[in-house]
Amino acid sequence: MNARTILIVDDDRDQRTALDVRLKAGGYRVVGAADAVQAIAVGRKEKPDLVLLDIGLPGGDGLGVLKRLRSMTSTSTVPVVVLSAMDPASYRDRMLAAGAVAYFQKPADFKALLTVIREALGEAEAPAATGAPAAAGLPRASSLG
Repeated sequence: MNARTILIVDDDRDQRTALDVRLKAGGYRVVGAADAVQAIAVGRKEKPDLVLLDIGLPGGDGLGVLKRLRSMTSTSTVPVVVLSAMDPASYRDRMLAAGAVAYFQKPADFKALLTVIREALGEAEAPAATGAPAAAGLPRASSLG
């Protein structure tokens, strides 16, 4: 079976590199984009299985990228997880309404992020209910569809 492909969209090279290393160690194939225009082009070309998306990007914002990915046939159903330093109070609801499956504020706990990634990809069952809050106050990832 081929490795699942994750597109990391973040203008911070250090952030992309850190995620790249950890996701590759987890068996994923990783591609990256540093701005909104690259994100659309790489998404179209690579047809990723999941997108990790920052909001503050050169050439456009993450909300615009998310809407564009949703409008393209090849990426319309790809799960998008937002990973941003932007204040969730200002952006979370808009990103979720546009189709994101989860919102994490940077710096995110990698274990929690990886759990949501695996669940969004259908790779793992939801953890047993522990009463612990889900990512960024969202419903448990297993209910994210």
